[in-house]
This record gives sequence, structure tokens and C-alpha cells, in this order.
Amino acid sequence: MTQPVQHGTGSEPRGRYLAMMAVAALGVVYGDIGTSPLYAIRQAFYGEHGIPATQNNVLGVMSLVFWALVLVVTIKYHIVIIRADNKGEGGVVALMALVNGSRLARGLSPRQVMIVLGIFGAALIYADGALTPAISVMSAVEGLEVAAPRLVDWVVPLTLIILIGLFLFQSKGTARIGAIFGRVMLVWFATIAVLGLKEIIHQPGVLAAVLPQHAVRFFAANVYRGFVVLGAVFLVVTGGEALYADLGHFGHRAIQFAWFSVGLPALLLNYFGQGALLLRDPSAAVNPFYHMAPSWALYPLVALATAAAIIASQAIISGAFSLTRQAVQLGYSPRLKIEHTSSREIGQIYVPTVNWALMLVTCALVLGFQTSSNIAGAYGVALSTLMAITTFMFYVMCREVWQWSRARAMLVVGLFLAMDIPFLIANALKIKNGGWVPLAMAIGIYLLMTTWKRGREILAKRMLEKTVPLKMLLADLAAEPPIRVPGTAVFMYGTADGTPPALVHNLVHNKVLHEKVVFLTVITEDVPHVPGEERVTVKRSGKGFHTVTSRYGFMEDPEIEEILDACRAKGLDVRIEGTTFFLGRETLIAADRPGMAVWRERLFSFMSRNALRATAFFKIPPNQVFEVGTQVEL
Repeated sequence: MTQPVQHGTGSEPRGRYLAMMAVAALGVVYGDIGTSPLYAIRQAFYGEHGIPATQNNVLGVMSLVFWALVLVVTIKYHIVIIRADNKGEGGVVALMALVNGSRLARGLSPRQVMIVLGIFGAALIYADGALTPAISVMSAVEGLEVAAPRLVDWVVPLTLIILIGLFLFQSKGTARIGAIFGRVMLVWFATIAVLGLKEIIHQPGVLAAVLPQHAVRFFAANVYRGFVVLGAVFLVVTGGEALYADLGHFGHRAIQFAWFSVGLPALLLNYFGQGALLLRDPSAAVNPFYHMAPSWALYPLVALATAAAIIASQAIISGAFSLTRQAVQLGYSPRLKIEHTSSREIGQIYVPTVNWALMLVTCALVLGFQTSSNIAGAYGVALSTLMAITTFMFYVMCREVWQWSRARAMLVVGLFLAMDIPFLIANALKIKNGGWVPLAMAIGIYLLMTTWKRGREILAKRMLEKTVPLKMLLADLAAEPPIRVPGTAVFMYGTADGTPPALVHNLVHNKVLHEKVVFLTVITEDVPHVPGEERVTVKRSGKGFHTVTSRYGFMEDPEIEEILDACRAKGLDVRIEGTTFFLGRETLIAADRPGMAVWRERLFSFMSRNALRATAFFKIPPNQVFEVGTQVEL
């Protein structure tokens, strides 16, 4: 039986380095779940769907919170799913690529299932990228309502100012301040733990909630109301998916160490502290988190909570940038401008198009929902759907990659679904009250991603119909040799077996051929990174023709100079100076041919026209590029 790869075996961080990595993980991985105390318990006991803060209700909700953190975040994610890595990388896209790249996935069905779930899961992450900043920053700023009720009208404007500043800052990169993120979150977790412990000391009876019978009794009293509250309880586990997605940054050992030593104890203390406060003073349900603090500490706590919310938002925004790079590399998104904001950290990237889109959507959510309680319903719908998708994808991965038996896979996944499905149903009750927003966003993004992928497949098929086999071209050139001119010509094309149309057009119109001709094909593999020694393969076809295939992982950015350097290491001396790069530029025409609906063909054509030029994407000197246009009927 094939066992999961233990990423980093033999080189796992230890001692002081492990502690440093764990602190850094607090700032990136646990910002989302770490700010959940700001709004989760309040959502259960306050507002339109809140329940009375009676002793039975408080103990019931606290019991649900405790077991949700233990079963979902700790057991499901930290112990089991975290092991499902694609050469160190986690998340739905990495999981999708892992199964699609497996030699065991011979059938079409597992691949199709993983593709559909993976793309829709990725689309939900973009929705999360807008919802997390909105709910976390707004819930932090809402502390002003407790500290100074007269400032209630300033909550939305201040939230918008902070969010706009956060998105404007993205182009500067986070390398300089990233080092302090973990320390700030360490202070945050210590603060919320102390606040909770203070209340537990005054009301230790709340600790009885660790007994699951309180959760059972709570549900038995009112099933419908229990499901409504379960949607609020789900908010305490919303950062579980983030730790899996950020696996590649820290490795599972540092992530687990940070959780068991800091994250879990601090969160449990704070949640039970809020429960203890409600047992003592039910009126505190209006905002139990801030009511735990003494009056003199409210303003500093609002400032610290806002800093923690910004860090949580930064992590999800950076995650959206990383996801975009993966989508571009795997062919699910048009080429977009990707800027590296750090010369030392390869993961520090900035995608302007995604940044401005997220900013507009996030601000629209704040203006539309007005309060964090209103946003919470939409937030829960997005994350509960994503968690269920991850569970289904995990089942396929277990069967196809780890080769688990059907019984074993169904047992493990069945236990996960026993937690995921009730949370999903509970949040589905809020679809009509704003929960439809992230689903609509995800459906729209899913449509764009699948349209681009399918459009590229159809375009490749249409281009292949016009492609001259390389052997036929070489035979024709041997029979009628053209004039050869000094220099090197690099023709970029999607397949290594055919002749690039740009070469044929050049021969037809210019009647000349360079002394050295290189056919370059760039392929993205279903792994995060490709070793440098495997970067390129060079095949010599004679008559000065060379076929170069360059391979990249979905977490890497292709660059022409790096490819040419690798070619020289393989004996093909191509200098970027004096080389002419021939690129095809297709004008797409929607046609009523088998493939896609005409409206999707028009959408694909629009996306193609607005994609980043290959010259910029591959970092080719623009004054050395010769583009050859052609019309293609889809």
C-alpha cells in the first residue's frame, strides 16, 4: 500500500528554528481563525437569529465550539488532511494537480471529479479573499461601539479607509513587515487567552461544556434553532482551510507546533471566557469579546484587534495572488501581470488585476452588508462549501494516490462528512439572507476559469489542424533549401511535434531562414516545482533545427533568460542578444462549430484580447520580438 509522502523527512525544523517558524506561521496561517473570537460567539447570541444567553444555551454552544475545534480543525486538518501534500504544497489546486498527475489516475472519472471540485473550490477561495478582510476588519472596528457608542456611525467609514489602505499597500510587498506579523499575532493570542482566563476564573462552571452531552441536550431541545446556531459555531473553524493551503510555506511540523502550543489553547480560553461572561451577564451578548476587557483596555484592544484583522486579511490576499499564479500556470486563467515584491522570498508576489478586483468587491461587501453580523452568513456559506469540497477531493486522492481501500477511505471521509454536512446545512439556511453572494461570485469565477481552459483546448485543436508536421517541413527544406541568414530564431509554440505557424508564415513571406532555429515549448507540470536539472530537454533535428521543451511547476514563473541559460548547460548555445523571438498572435472568431456555445466563445475571445502579452509574461525583450498574426475560427 502506498503511503502519503512525509514532506521534509530528515530536514524538518527543530529547536529554536522550529519555534521561529511556528511564530511566523501564527502571522500567516492563523490570522483568520485567530480573529474568529471577534464575531463567532456574538453571532450565536445576538442579532436577528441570536438565542437567549441562558445557562443551557451557553453550555450547549460552548460544547459545540469545543468539539468543532477538536474534531474539525485539530483532527481533520492538523492530523489527517495536512498529510495530503503535493510535494510539500497544500490546498485544493495542489490536491487537484496531485491526482491529475498521478499515474494511478487512469480513468476519466476521478480526474473530472477533481477538476470540477478543484476549480469551484479555487473560485470560493477568491470569494473568501473578499469576505475575510471585510468581516475581520469590520468586527475589529466595531469595538468602538463598546468603547465609545457615539462613534457607531464611524465604523463603516473607518473600515473602508483601513481596507483601501491595505489594498493600496499590496504593491509595496510584505517582505519588510512580514517578520513582525507573527510577533503581533503572538501578542494577540496571549491577550485573548488572558481575557478569557480572567472570566473563567470568575465562572469556572463554564468548563463543564467540554462534556458532549451539553451539545446533545442543546440540539434535542430545538433542532431548527440548533442548526441556526450551528452556522454561527462554524465561524470558529473558518481558518482550517488556510493552514492546509499554506502548508508549502512552513511545513506541517511548524504549523502543528504553532497550533498545539499557542493557537488552540488561546482560542479555547477565549471562547470559554466569553461563555463564562454570558453566564454571569447575559446582556454582554451585544459584543461579548470586547465586554471581557476592562474599560481602560478597550482602545488598545481595538487597535490590537485591528492589527490582527489586517494580518488575517493580508494572508488571504496573498493566498489569492498565489492561487492566481497557479491558475495561470495550469491553464485556468489568462496570463496576468505578476510582480515579485521581494528578491529573497519567491512567494512574495503581487497581481494588480486581482488586487483591485478584490478591493472593489470587499468595499462593496462592507457597504452592502453594513455590519459584521450580516457578513457572517455569507462568510459561513463560502467556507463550509469549501471545506466539504476539500473532504470529497481528499476521498478521491486517498483512492487514487494513496491506494486506500474503498472501505478505509469511506470510513475516514464519512467521519469528516458527519461534521461537514451539518455545518453546510446550517449555513445553507442563510443563503437567502446574503449567503448567495459568495456562491454567485464562485459560479462566475468558475465559469471564467472553465471557459478559458476549454477555449485554450479548442484553440490548440484548431491550430493543430493547420500545423505542418516537423518531419514534412524538414523534407521540404532539404528538397528546396531557402536562403539562410545569420543569427538565431526562437519560435514559441504549444506543441513540440509540429511546426509553428509563425515559421511557415515567415518562410512564405520573407523567403529566408535563420542559421539556427529553435522551437521552444513551455509545459507546466502537475507538481509545485521542477528541479533545475530537469528544466529543459534539447533535441537536435539537423539542418540547424533544435526542439527545446522547458518544464515548470505550477508554483514557478517561466522566464526566457533562465530557459536559455539551461539550454547552454545542455550544449545549445543561444544568447538572448541577437536572437529574434517569433510569436503567434491569434485573432479569434466565434463560429458555430462543435466545442463551446457561441457566447462562451465570445467570452473567451474577450479574455484572450485582454490577456498579458507573451512578451511580458516570459520577460522577452520587446525589441527582439516578431509577432505573426492569424485568424482562427473557434
